[in-house]
Amino acid sequence: MAKQKSVFVCNNCGYESAKWLGKCPACNEWNTFFEQKLDTKLVENKRQNKETGEPIRLKDVAAKGITRMSTGFSELDRVLGGGLVDGSLILLGGEPRNSENLL
Repeated sequence: MAKQKSVFVCNNCGYESAKWLGKCPACNEWNTFFEQKLDTKLVENKRQNKETGEPIRLKDVAAKGITRMSTGFSELDRVLGGGLVDGSLILLGGEPRNSENLL
């Protein structure tokens, strides 16, 4: 017979842990964990029900209905795949320049 799996759940906030903890790291309450047994059949079914799709090459994926706006910098547009997409967020980073060179 397989070992029955269990998870420890905080009674106060619902935080889950694989082992019992004296103090919940999420809500900082003491002695709120209780053991909850997991049905092994449900765990096995979740693994079996995962979609087993075939991998697709990125170049074969068609982008439909996406309009891009040019940034005015050709290299940045190339990196972004043709420009900015409406509603997207781009984080740019780099080494700071010396302020003396900017004047």
